[in-house]
Formats: sequence, structure tokens, C-alpha cells
Amino acid sequence: MSAAVSLAPRRGWSFRQPSVIPGFGLTLGFTLTYFSLIILIPLLALAIRSAGLGPEGFWKAATDPRVLGSLRVSFVTALIAAGVNVVFGTLIAWVLVRYRFPGRRIFDAIIDLPFALPTAVAGIALTAIYAPNGTIGALFAPLGWRIAYTPAGIVIAMIFIGLPFVVRTIQPILEEVSHEVEEASATLGASRFQTVIRIILPSLMPAILTGFALAFARGVGEYGSIIFIAGNIPFVSEIAPLLIYIRLQEFNYVGATVIATVMLLLSFALLFVINLIQAWSRRRYGYGN
Repeated sequence: MSAAVSLAPRRGWSFRQPSVIPGFGLTLGFTLTYFSLIILIPLLALAIRSAGLGPEGFWKAATDPRVLGSLRVSFVTALIAAGVNVVFGTLIAWVLVRYRFPGRRIFDAIIDLPFALPTAVAGIALTAIYAPNGTIGALFAPLGWRIAYTPAGIVIAMIFIGLPFVVRTIQPILEEVSHEVEEASATLGASRFQTVIRIILPSLMPAILTGFALAFARGVGEYGSIIFIAGNIPFVSEIAPLLIYIRLQEFNYVGATVIATVMLLLSFALLFVINLIQAWSRRRYGYGN
């Protein structure tokens, strides 16, 4: 019998290739331990602390007018900022991927600046620019329009810190979209608008939704870059993270945990809906599978 035959595995036998990565049991145990210490245990402690009020006390604290006002400001402005970032982030990603121009690499690197820039520095810089006596704010002041110290300033700060999430999520997917598909669409008589709407956008939809979710989540939880430009006026421009800080300063720890729990539940519900839409878009258009 030849060596090739003698070394061939018998029927039903299989040989697993050795892996440099540790075994499943070790990696799973490390993953669950790390996940529990970093995420599950803090969230569980938050829920237990807020549950100490009981259902009636929790509802009363959660439906306080000031709490509802701060939640409305945080979530509405975050949704608006995420929507703006989806539009302009997609355009920026398109320009960076499809065109070559002088300074492109520098422009591409600047996109990541909000990741590295301290949020307080970003807030101070935005306030200096959009304040009534700032470079841009002074242009709108004679018209009676105020940007800083209003919800509009909050939206601008959230756009600033959320834009990289959209661009960096869409950019690699856009690089994988073949030019041949666009050329085939053109040869079949489709206009450029039809190609974008029916060919390109469907392939980008899961990435767009992911970028929207990331930008929204970052905006809802943002604190440092907003408190300087928001004005922090209750029922007008006071965000929920700031109200949590105020409750902690008042030693009202249970009240702070109630606000945090409500933010957690609302954020989870919205992100869950976005994930359902992502899954539907993947099944609908057949991308990302």
C-alpha cells in the first residue's frame, strides 16, 4: 500500500488543524468574565440601586418634569444629529473613496480628530465659535438667531463628535462596491440618480444604519463637549447626563440611577429597533450575509 493511501484518513475520521488561538473553553471563559466585569455587573448594580425605590417611587422619579425635559432634549437632539451625520457622512465617505485630490490624506486623517480630541476642548472650541460674539455666532446674532446656549448648539456638538462613526462605518463598505456594477447599470439605461438609489444605497444601507446607531448612542451619552455650548437651562437645553451629575452633587444617588436606568432602557429599545431594521435590510437586499 502506498504512503498516500496509508496516510489517508479512514471514512468518518477528521483531523482538526491546530490553531494558535487558545481553545474554545478558555476563550469563552475569558470573554464571559470580561463581559461580566465590564458590562453586566455595573448594569446590574445600576438596576438594583434604582429598584430600591419600588415601582411607585421609580415611576415618580422617572416622570419628574425636569427629568422628562432633559431626556427629551438628549434623545431628540441625538436623533437629529445622527440623521444629519448620516447624510453628510455618506457624502464625505463617497468623496474619500471615489475621488483623488490634493490633501485627501490630510482630510481623511482630520475625520478622526473627534476621536482623539478631549471632549471638553471640543466644547470650549465650539462655544468660542458659535457664541453670539464668536466667529460664526456673530453672523447670526443680528438676525436674532442664537446657536450657542440653545438646543441648536447641542445638535452641533453631537454632529461634531458623531461624524467619524458614520464615515468610518460606511467607507470600507463603499470601497467594496464594484465599479462594474455601476457600469452595468449605466449600460442597461439607468441614469446616475437611479444607479445611486437602486444600486449603491441598498448595498450601503446596513452600514448606514450601523453608523446612525453609533452616532446616536454617542450623542445620547455625550457630556463634556455639550455642557459648555448647551447653556444648561432646565426644560430648554439641559441634557440628561448633566442632570445625573446634578443629582450626584445633591447626594441623590437613587435619583441619579433612576435617570441612568431610564436612559439605558430607552437607548436599548431604540438600538434594538435599529438592529431589526438592519437585519431586514440584509434579507431584503442580500448584503452583509
